[in-house]
Amino acid sequence: MAKQKVTIIGAGNVGATTAQRIFDKGYADVVLIDILEGIPQGKSLDILESGPVVGSDSKIIGDNNYESSKNSDVIVITAGIARKPGMSRDDLLLTNMKIVGEVTKNVCSYSPNAILIVVSNPLDAMVQHAHKISKFPKQRVLGMAGILDTARFKSFLADELNVSVNSISAYVLGGHGDTMVPVIKSTTVGGVPISDLIPSKRLEEIVQRTRDGGAEIVGFLKTGSAYYAPSASIVQMVESILFDKKEILPCAAFLEGEYDINGLFVGVPIKIGKSGVEEIVTIELSSSEQKALKNSADSVKELTEIMYKND
Repeated sequence: MAKQKVTIIGAGNVGATTAQRIFDKGYADVVLIDILEGIPQGKSLDILESGPVVGSDSKIIGDNNYESSKNSDVIVITAGIARKPGMSRDDLLLTNMKIVGEVTKNVCSYSPNAILIVVSNPLDAMVQHAHKISKFPKQRVLGMAGILDTARFKSFLADELNVSVNSISAYVLGGHGDTMVPVIKSTTVGGVPISDLIPSKRLEEIVQRTRDGGAEIVGFLKTGSAYYAPSASIVQMVESILFDKKEILPCAAFLEGEYDINGLFVGVPIKIGKSGVEEIVTIELSSSEQKALKNSADSVKELTEIMYKND
């Protein structure tokens, strides 16, 4: 039986590490596409040659055009530029909007039945744009952010309490940025509410560290940003789709009234299976969390209005 096929657009650190993680597991063939000549080809060949060592018989190819992505089951878009000194968020937004729009149009024409996972920043606006350009149904377009933000939150909580990360249940919702909403009300450790275990002042510090998680890593790296945890987060989504796992994971999905948000992609818990977003899961929020989520959605709306103001 032919393996399923995953195409990753963008052969930078996030894209290439995602390709490597999927290849290592051996359940899907991988196509890595980038506009820079030689980069996807070289990285793919290097990953392919690790096959005998890691025991993977998957195929992986690198290319500069989209034809080799034909009939992909899942497409992951990591393409785009990183913010540089002196650039405003709007500059990044409009530049990446062009890149993501072009990529989406090309890749979706070769794989009209694929499920699209968008990772490019600013995340929530980029997934909104990919949805518009692809004309895919809302179930087949998702954004990766909440899994990463939640993983950071869980990591910091596990470290604080000296417990396994597997004993922590938590969600971080909202936009991927300063307005993200770690849901304290439903965060538990071994079933015990987090607010019973960590004083509120300390908890607020951990929440703030979660919001600054990406910036903290950029601060250390100086010339780059995170890619190990982001790529692991992408792979969790890919596997829930390919294996029809029905995992409930926090991702950017298109809301039409859920959580009192309409017509926007915002991070909420969703059930992910072979058809993409199979259900928007509604969890109980405190009034302050609901307000924070609304505030986060308003920030996303602001970006989409800037994108489409000349439409």
